[in-house]
Amino acid sequence: MENFFSILGGMGTMATESFIRILNKRTQAHNDQEYLNYVMFNHATIPDRTAYILDHEAANPLPFLLDDIEKQNLLQPDFIVLTCNTAHYFFEQLQGATKIPILHMPREAVNEVTRHHQAGEKIAVLATAGTMTAKVYQSELEARGFEVLVPEKELQDKVNYLIYHDVKEHDFINSELYLEILSDVFEKYECQNAILGCTELSLVQELTKDVPYPVIDAQSILADRTIELALKNRSSK
Repeated sequence: MENFFSILGGMGTMATESFIRILNKRTQAHNDQEYLNYVMFNHATIPDRTAYILDHEAANPLPFLLDDIEKQNLLQPDFIVLTCNTAHYFFEQLQGATKIPILHMPREAVNEVTRHHQAGEKIAVLATAGTMTAKVYQSELEARGFEVLVPEKELQDKVNYLIYHDVKEHDFINSELYLEILSDVFEKYECQNAILGCTELSLVQELTKDVPYPVIDAQSILADRTIELALKNRSSK
């Protein structure tokens, strides 16, 4: 297979399925041959990224991720798409293990923020406790001059519950809780926007009707960038 990219997913599986569904839906194709070529790694048994970031005594996901990179080195895709936000804690080690470029989802999302907002505006980050502890998004936003809302415990507990209890454990799209979280962000904390920095939140966003608040959905941005790069690579060969 030529002109293809690889997707390193499975963290979690339902969120990866959402990414692929969006990717295929947004690809402008009128026949089978106009869709994109890709290989998908749904590595569901990778240890929990947040658990390790919060406690290094927990199982380390990095050896599993590096093994996936090694396998992709054999395949030689044009680029790699890492669909787990929290796994970007390991981005430098992963990119250091391959010459194949890996798209940086948090950076792409923050690039989108800069297209719509001015430095100094307040942007919320909604993500796992691991992503928040690792400052995957905070560091990118602060480097661009934005004020960052890091959720206090009450709000973070709601986000954690939605991600882990509702989506990961029960495949339940709790739109009511999601809208409550966004209400806190925009009305209580008066943020100008919010980054959805977890693909489970992206899944809830996708399946929730009539969301009355603007959000920057990192997974959605990643899908757009993936299509742009794949089509660019295809046209240049």
